[in-house]
Amino acid sequence: MDLSTTYMGMALKNPLVVSASPLSEEISNIKKMEDSGASAVVLYSLFEEQLNMEQRELHYHTVSGTESFAESLSYFPEPEEYRLGPEEYLNHIRKAKEAVSMPVIASLNGSSLGGWTDFAKKMEEAGADAVELNVYSIPTDLDKDGAEVEQNYLDILKAVKSAVSVPVAMKLSPYFSNMANMGKKLANAGADALVLFNRFYQPDIDLDALEVKPNVLLSSSSAMRLPMRWIAILKDRISADLAATSGIHSAIDVMKMLMVGANVTMLNSALLTKGVSHIATIESQMKVWMEEKEYESVKQMVGSMSHARVENPSDFERAQYMKALTNYKL
Repeated sequence: MDLSTTYMGMALKNPLVVSASPLSEEISNIKKMEDSGASAVVLYSLFEEQLNMEQRELHYHTVSGTESFAESLSYFPEPEEYRLGPEEYLNHIRKAKEAVSMPVIASLNGSSLGGWTDFAKKMEEAGADAVELNVYSIPTDLDKDGAEVEQNYLDILKAVKSAVSVPVAMKLSPYFSNMANMGKKLANAGADALVLFNRFYQPDIDLDALEVKPNVLLSSSSAMRLPMRWIAILKDRISADLAATSGIHSAIDVMKMLMVGANVTMLNSALLTKGVSHIATIESQMKVWMEEKEYESVKQMVGSMSHARVENPSDFERAQYMKALTNYKL
């Protein structure tokens, strides 16, 4: 049974990739991922705020007191000239590359265009096989229109693409006025893959402390429906590869995503609840299902039920909504 696939030019032994999560903070876990059957891992994210904070702190300590001696002001470059970031993350990339043979993908999480994107080059130099850009942006400016929001994503992508030679993936939310058009724009701007979708964690209120608090809810298989629709619609219509994330818990979930057009499927919540060894279970179940359905390879099934190939493509659009409402029985 040939489970191999390709993702951003990388040959992978199967479509089971571990997405960014705390699981990758330990090298022992990363080794266990590979031993359990994972074909690649996306490391936990490094945040724009971390990089900007380090840059500001170093600038403060290097110029502190220099205003007393005019000539000393020329000794230190301005903050924008530094290429800084948490050395621990770079060391983690190096250690991961030494520990496993599967591709190691670094993750940068940010929301605005800035010098933090230059850190992608350091990730590449540390050995990262690719960079995943997780753009997590909540537009709150009432005067900023949709075009400006979209341009911010494109500018961040272009900044990173100009800094590195390794592939770059864009992890997105679904909240665009025209997701299909945005996918096309990002692919045309150089995105090697789109990762669909980032899960926006919604805030909650602590009524005792009277403060806003984070609320992390792990996904269920029902969360896969949204990325499944858009992967089906984008398959073969844009040049970028497609990665499915959110709601993938079983071999059945993986098969559905592959059939609509995903090159790879990314696992997180399932591994947090069932353990890293669950990867092996999914892989084993995939082989059983494929043998029963007489599939010889993953490549044979990828995109076989995409928007462009199904008999009724409107089922991925409004028709599905109408059928769901008219066929529902109390």
